[in-house]
Amino acid sequence: MDANFETIEVTTDVLILGGGMAATGAAVEAAYWAKKNNQTVALVDKAAMDRSGAVAMGLSAINQYLGLDREKNTIEQYVDYVRRDLMGVTREDLVYNIARHVDGSVHLFEKWGLPIWKDADGHYVNEGRWQIMINGESYKILVSEAAKNALGTDNIYERVFITEPLFENGKIAGAIGFSTRENKLYVFRAKAVICAMGGAVHVFRPRSTGEGLGRSWYPPFNTGSSAFFTLKAGAEMTCQEVRFVPIRFKDGYGPVGAWFLLFKAKATNAFGENYFVTNGGELKKYAPYGTGKPIPACLRNHLGMLDLFAGKGPIYMHTAEAIQAIADGESDPKIRKKKLKELENEAWEDFLDMTISQALLWAAQNIEPDKKKSEIAPCEPYFIGSHSGASGAWVSGPEDLAPKDYFWGYDHMTTVKGLFAAGDASGASSHKFSSGSHAEGRIVGKAAVKYAMENKDEVALSDATLKAAKEAAVAPLKLWEEHQALSSDPNVNPNFLKPRDFMFRLQKIMDEYAGGVSMQFTTSKFLLERGMELMVMLQEDSEKLAAEDLHELSRSWENVHRMWQAEAHLRTLLYREETRWPGYYYRSDFTEMDEKNWKCFVNCTFNTEKKEWEMVKREILSIVD
Repeated sequence: MDANFETIEVTTDVLILGGGMAATGAAVEAAYWAKKNNQTVALVDKAAMDRSGAVAMGLSAINQYLGLDREKNTIEQYVDYVRRDLMGVTREDLVYNIARHVDGSVHLFEKWGLPIWKDADGHYVNEGRWQIMINGESYKILVSEAAKNALGTDNIYERVFITEPLFENGKIAGAIGFSTRENKLYVFRAKAVICAMGGAVHVFRPRSTGEGLGRSWYPPFNTGSSAFFTLKAGAEMTCQEVRFVPIRFKDGYGPVGAWFLLFKAKATNAFGENYFVTNGGELKKYAPYGTGKPIPACLRNHLGMLDLFAGKGPIYMHTAEAIQAIADGESDPKIRKKKLKELENEAWEDFLDMTISQALLWAAQNIEPDKKKSEIAPCEPYFIGSHSGASGAWVSGPEDLAPKDYFWGYDHMTTVKGLFAAGDASGASSHKFSSGSHAEGRIVGKAAVKYAMENKDEVALSDATLKAAKEAAVAPLKLWEEHQALSSDPNVNPNFLKPRDFMFRLQKIMDEYAGGVSMQFTTSKFLLERGMELMVMLQEDSEKLAAEDLHELSRSWENVHRMWQAEAHLRTLLYREETRWPGYYYRSDFTEMDEKNWKCFVNCTFNTEKKEWEMVKREILSIVD
């Protein structure tokens, strides 16, 4: 192994892992404070920062903007909105902290060149109460450019896949990874590490199969690396049961937000019934969350799913009616015709800014949005801490806001000393989206520099720890070399399995036992226990993953990362005995929300010494009435 792979050692004070919105926010802020205090910062991304992360394809709206300068909203109102949407389970101190800083990030985006829609008075155009419209095809490129300028290209390592954390005695020491283009191993040593490697997709079997395999709403290259890294380091995790099931245009996964909020479109079942009206009585079961406004995302899903489960599908978005209704507001026929054309262009641009595949699918299916309705459907589940999900690491809140039990020294530090989390990597702080993730990254970047300044001694790594990590990083390549000659088909061999087949096995387990699409998002104690039995077998077989080249080496490690996220989900689903988020998942053996016993955080930790999982409840402490 040593003869084939060159080992490159990098030592820095602060190490940022990831290249998405949280990582770029961390880069800008950490670089600023590091320069003032003679500290160094390095960033590692498995992709290229310009098109890395959840905003890689672009975006048509910024979904968290408070407008505090115009006093349109208050921070307390935003905290209440997030608390309601997550059915009462949220870290209010974290949400508050991000909300009070997020407008600053948005103003930076505009300063860096992002086109934000403005009305005749020069104010941002709102899509909904908290959302503003942008022309965002190049959103990520602009934000990445600012991060690059702040850090300097010599401190950025692109196309390097981080395999594992390096830690000793409960403290982080760095990370190890490999180049996806060259035979190089990278050992990064750092006093503080910021984990911002995104959430997880393709843990569950996707709706898109065959020629559509790999298509998803959330980026397919976000593969659970944040969850794996923090879990493997021994950090406490939270909300691992809260997966997100977005409603999107079917098969192309195009977003529906602009249609519901900006165009005021309606969705109905195949019989033309508005399920928000016909199934509205269901909301009373989930008081106080279901009886206020806005309706939580999971309950909006739930109302539509009731019709699908009853055989009243497909569900349609009435795009043509929405466009026509807006145009009909103009009395002048010429102005109406012009308005209709503008709306049609905006409808296409919504997808061309962020989900080009949906525009292609519309064209392929002869769908003109101003003339024909389009099918929408719930996607397979995703693990995402920045949207309407909440899974991620349990992190310290800010000193001036956090209750005593939520604060342990540094903003957004996990329970592992020196390890910080931001974006999809930090849990229980939903609805930060792209702008809030960037703001959270800035918060963490500053905190990590402070930690590195106050903890100057490097964590010593034993030779045995480093050797084991190096051998594990390239083990799938070694296994392939040893046994590939024993079969004529590279995908069928008694001594190993390939990453593609491993992924299919993982997805089948999760889909059929953890409440995926084929099971109508429903699971139970018995299904979950059987799923855990199969997961143990899969874990044993993960040691037999083989890779022909660097590409398959990446795919092998991606599946290991997904597998850890999957186990955390199975264990937490099994532990929480209620259906708190109908529309995201259903426990058939505990069909109701149990506010008395389960209004709490369910947290898990992988004990790195005992090699055992530990489950615990944490109290929800409110800071906003």
